[in-house]
Amino acid sequence: MEKKKIYVLACGGTIAGKAASADDLTGYAAGQTSVGELLAAVPELAEYADVEGEQFCNIDSSDMTEALWQSLASRVQEVADREDVDGIVITHGTDTMEETAYFLDLTVHTIKPVVLTGSMRPSTAISADGPLNLLEAVQAASWAELGKYGVVIIMNSTVHSARFVEKTDTTHADTFKGRQMGCLGYMQDGRTYLYQQPLRKHTWSSDLASPKDLPPVAIAYTYVGLTADDVCRLAQGKAGLVLAGLGHGKVPEPVWQALQSLMAQGLVVVRAARALGGMVTPVPAYDGTITADSLTPQKAKILLQLALAHTTDRDKIQAIFDTY
Repeated sequence: MEKKKIYVLACGGTIAGKAASADDLTGYAAGQTSVGELLAAVPELAEYADVEGEQFCNIDSSDMTEALWQSLASRVQEVADREDVDGIVITHGTDTMEETAYFLDLTVHTIKPVVLTGSMRPSTAISADGPLNLLEAVQAASWAELGKYGVVIIMNSTVHSARFVEKTDTTHADTFKGRQMGCLGYMQDGRTYLYQQPLRKHTWSSDLASPKDLPPVAIAYTYVGLTADDVCRLAQGKAGLVLAGLGHGKVPEPVWQALQSLMAQGLVVVRAARALGGMVTPVPAYDGTITADSLTPQKAKILLQLALAHTTDRDKIQAIFDTY
């Protein structure tokens, strides 16, 4: 059987990190290894695919920017549109991987597999997890059917949907989880085993696009002591505000009173939750807000930005949140 052609876009991160010693798992510098070095460290890749690599950027993912997202989405689209490319793998730091994956899930329109991977241990570490993660990402991207599931993250032999996944541990290898939604499946012996499929719009079914300029949106984390002035300052100059609310997306009453005034002036407010699971759905007490459903605040921000690039109509924005 002819090997698939897999294109690797390297963005740096821990998988490209180096430390002074093999037992240093936290004091390393990210983004120190080139894409050529990454690929050369896993010669087994050649057994499964013809792999081509490109150094898109080489950064700690805590330095990821919205401008880089837009450039990356454009580059991924260009590569996906090539007839000689069957799948795409993106190496990326884990700190913002879930956000990059979700941005691409909404803005890259392709049925070809798009897989993000990285590592929790630098390349110099004892039992570094990067090489196996990269191998399994390439193996998965070589399976055409994976493209039907949207952008995925594959780490620790687990396949996660870009919409469901989030980083849950600061340092341990088994960091990515899908909350109540769970994972899509697993990697085993070079094969991809999937057990469920995201039903919300993504990639090939998405109508959203990466605009030239993303509307400015902030996230307000709700806590005891949060004041109306705090929120007003944060919302200043913003087109939208996402609330990481209490419980079912609640906020203190003085904050809500201030938000109603800001909403009357055009601010679009999305209620999400700081809780570790569950949905935020409409209630009469918060009429006029958009509800984030099961999206985390950081992903609700991304969807709101893309929605605001299309419309400022609240009903249409809510319809986007209900669809994606």
